[in-house]
Amino acid sequence: MKCIVGIGANVCDTLITVPHYPEEDTKLGAASISQCGGGPCATGLAAAARLGADCAYIGVLTDDSAGKFLMEDLQKYEVSTALVETVPGHTSFSSYVWLSEESATRTCVFHRGTLPPLSLSAAQKEAICKADILMIDGNELPAALAAVKLARENGTRVLYDAGGLYAGVEDLLPYVDILIPSEEYALGMTGAVSAEAAAQKLYASFAPEIVVITQGKKGGILYDGKEIMSYPAFPVEAVDTNGSGDVFHGAFAYALTKGQGFFDAAVFSSAVSAIKCTKIGARAAVPTRKEVLKFLKERGYDEFKEDLDEEMGKK
Repeated sequence: MKCIVGIGANVCDTLITVPHYPEEDTKLGAASISQCGGGPCATGLAAAARLGADCAYIGVLTDDSAGKFLMEDLQKYEVSTALVETVPGHTSFSSYVWLSEESATRTCVFHRGTLPPLSLSAAQKEAICKADILMIDGNELPAALAAVKLARENGTRVLYDAGGLYAGVEDLLPYVDILIPSEEYALGMTGAVSAEAAAQKLYASFAPEIVVITQGKKGGILYDGKEIMSYPAFPVEAVDTNGSGDVFHGAFAYALTKGQGFFDAAVFSSAVSAIKCTKIGARAAVPTRKEVLKFLKERGYDEFKEDLDEEMGKK
């Protein structure tokens, strides 16, 4: 069975690179326009698969052009689609993302489409029970809630990419083992005034194994119930930050399946996310494990040297 399975958003993104954001009611020429797969869960799975994990997406797609693209895109990045249900006659979850060359930021406009909600089949339930990690992102909430309960009963660890304060997502939190919220989510959920205080509140309230709060260009923090630890961000020449958080979560799940501790997993994932930002495309820009280990070694993270030596020995 797959070591990482995921339930959540799978989005057809149209990326539009512009010199700067346009003013209202004007025209602006784009430097490039491209289509790619997006969405926190599906992109996280693609990142984990690119790094070497055995992954499967559990979800619903349709037969419009975007749905066909999304199915093919998962397969392109070696994420199994055997657990995907295709329901004809609907419209896919889609978005348009403006990438500003001037500010190296992104602005997104999305439409959730008309897909019916996911209802877990016997095969999907079995996959959840036998996986090492279940990734969720707050989308497909009823199915995700059923899935995390199954995971808890069967020893599957749950990693929650907590980026959106959707109605009802707090119901997921008691079943989460690895809680990785954005700083915005953590502050909004807890009412705390700092990431550190938010991490402590989340840990005290829901007792996960670890709370990891991502803080973008500042890196982030981890809290294991005893100690607040900071992990770094790696400065790079960013051209596309879209999907960088999704990639971080997928890399973190992969790192855990390789036996890394939480701090090393955060450092590793931060490096993956940084390298991804140097190229366009949330999934296409994910580096290989070898590239990540080399990146870290060049920046003095010698604790990854043994892994790099092992990777080099494979060649």
